[in-house]
Amino acid sequence: MILNPLKISLLCILFAGLAPLSSMAQQIDPALEILIQKGLEKSRSININQLNAEQAQVDQKLAKAVFLPKITLNGSYTRLNDDITFDDNTQNLLMATQKLLIKEAAGIPFNAAFPGNISLQEVDNLQDKNILKSSVDIDWVLFSGFEASNALKAAKHKEASLNYAGMAEKDRIVVNIIETYDKLALVNASEQVLSASEDHLQDQEYFVKKAIENGLATSISRKRIELAQQQLAARQLEFSHNKTLLLEVLHQLTGEDKEILQSLDPGLTALSSNEMTPEKRSEVKALEEAEKATTYKAKMERNHRIPKLALKGHYEFLEDDLSLFDPQWYAAVGIKWNLFDGGQSRLKSLKSKLEAEKYREQIGEAEELIALSIVKAELSYEASLQNSRIAQKEIELAEATFELVNKQHKNDLASITEVLDALKDLEMANFQLQESYFSQRRAVTTLLHSKGLLNY
Repeated sequence: MILNPLKISLLCILFAGLAPLSSMAQQIDPALEILIQKGLEKSRSININQLNAEQAQVDQKLAKAVFLPKITLNGSYTRLNDDITFDDNTQNLLMATQKLLIKEAAGIPFNAAFPGNISLQEVDNLQDKNILKSSVDIDWVLFSGFEASNALKAAKHKEASLNYAGMAEKDRIVVNIIETYDKLALVNASEQVLSASEDHLQDQEYFVKKAIENGLATSISRKRIELAQQQLAARQLEFSHNKTLLLEVLHQLTGEDKEILQSLDPGLTALSSNEMTPEKRSEVKALEEAEKATTYKAKMERNHRIPKLALKGHYEFLEDDLSLFDPQWYAAVGIKWNLFDGGQSRLKSLKSKLEAEKYREQIGEAEELIALSIVKAELSYEASLQNSRIAQKEIELAEATFELVNKQHKNDLASITEVLDALKDLEMANFQLQESYFSQRRAVTTLLHSKGLLNY
C-alpha cells in the first residue's frame, strides 16, 4: 500500500476526530494518522504499561477473593508402629465394668461367677495403626478489618494511575512522530529551495559560458560558478543524509516499511492559533490516582490491627479410622486480633502516607512545569509568526536584489561574486521562512500537548 499524504496544516493533523475540543479540528493527514497508529501499536513501553494495568486488575480480583470461601479436599494414609491402646490396668477395669453391667442386666448376683457362655467385647483401640482419612475443610473470612476493601480501592486507583500514565506515554510518542514527520517536511521544503538555487546556477553557468566564448568574461567566473555548484551539491548531500536519517527514525518509531516511508511527501504550511481551554494533563491525573492508591494502602496497613472474623468447617468422609477423640465434623467461628505487632503496621502506614505526600509534591511540581511550558509555547508561537513575516519580507528583498544584480551582471555592471552572494541571500531567506513554519508547527504541537489536548 503506497501512501499519498496531503499537505495540510498541523492543526488538522493534531485534531482530527477531536472536534468537540476545538474549532480548528479538521481532516487529518491520512499518512500521518497511519504512522501514529502504527507507532502506538509498536510501542513496547505502552504494552508494558498495559500489562501493569492488567496486573492491577488482578490485584482487585484478589482483594475481592478474600471474602470467598476456601474449600480444601484432604486425603492421607498413615501407618503407626503399633495400635494406640489403653494401659493394662485401664483395660482390666473396663472389662470388669463390662462384666458387672452384663450381670446386672441378666439378674445374676454380684458375687456369682461370670457365666462362661457369654462373650465379652474387646476394648477398642484409641487409634488403629493403619489410618486412612479423607476430609474437606472450609475457611471463610467474614470480616477482614477493612483490609480487603482498602486493598481493593488501592488497586483500582493504581489501575487508573497506570492507564493515565499510558495516555501520557501515547502523547509523548505522538509528539515525537509528529515532530519527526515535520522535520521530514522541512527537509523536503529545503530540497525545493536548493532545487531553485540549482536552476539559478545553471542559468548563470550558461550565461558565463557564453560570455567567455565572446571574450566578455574570464575563466575565474566559471570557476566561481563551479565552486558555488560544489557548495550547493554539499548542501544537497547534507539534506539527503538528513532525510535518510529521519526516514530511519520514522521506521524505528512506527515499524512502517521503508519503501512506503520514502514515498511520503509532507509539506509545511503556515498556521494560526485559536484560544483553547487547557485540560488536566494525563501525567497529573496519573500522579493524583497514585496518591489516592497510596492513601488507601496506608489505611489498609493501619487496619492490620483491627480484629478479623472467620468461619472454619471440617468434615470427615471416612469414619472407620477415626480415633475415639476425632470428631466426624465441626464448625467454628473465630476471631484474630493483632494487639501488638512491634509497631510494624504503624510504621508501614506512615511510610505509605509519606509516599502519598511525595506524590502531592510531584503534582504541584508538574502543574508548575506545565504552566511554564504553556507560556513558553505561546511565546514561541508568537515569535515564529513574527519570524515568518520577517522571512517573507527578506524573500521579497532578496528576490528583488537578485534580479537587479543579475541584470547588472549581464550588463557588465556587477561581478559574478555579487550575483552568487545575492543568490545565497535568497536561498537563506527561503530557508528561514521554512524554518519559521516548522517552528510554528512545533510550537502548536507543544501548546496542544501542554494544554492536555493532544489525545489519542
